[in-house]
Amino acid sequence: MDGAARTGDRLKDGSVKVSAEYPGMPGDIARGRELARRFLARVRAAQGAQVSERTVEVVQLVVSELLTNACKYAPGPSLVDLELAEDRVEVTVWDSAPVLPVPGPADPTRVGRHGLEIVMAVCESFEVHREPVGKRMRAAVGLAAT
Repeated sequence: MDGAARTGDRLKDGSVKVSAEYPGMPGDIARGRELARRFLARVRAAQGAQVSERTVEVVQLVVSELLTNACKYAPGPSLVDLELAEDRVEVTVWDSAPVLPVPGPADPTRVGRHGLEIVMAVCESFEVHREPVGKRMRAAVGLAAT
């Protein structure tokens, strides 16, 4: 077990989804990366999907960056959903902060605060929606990411 509170792990209309809640404590980011790694291993084994090693790395990176933002800027818990949807993995992270993230201007001299830029560069799509409480960020990574 990765230390997260598991809220779901199901087969739905041919898609596979796993959800976990993280309390906003040290170690959440590492646990989120491990959740992603295990989820993709399961997708490979159970679904026979072709998941490249690059995809595993990119999904772990996206989970890490989005959870890092949640831990840094939102008080309390965060929720992570990973879902296999056709030829992509959808990574969704909810947190309690209502402020929507905005990528900073390109600045190679800036130290840190490049997470959103990285996510947007490696994903097929990225969107953020304000929720009644907090926000939900969703990124899609192709299974054959190169």
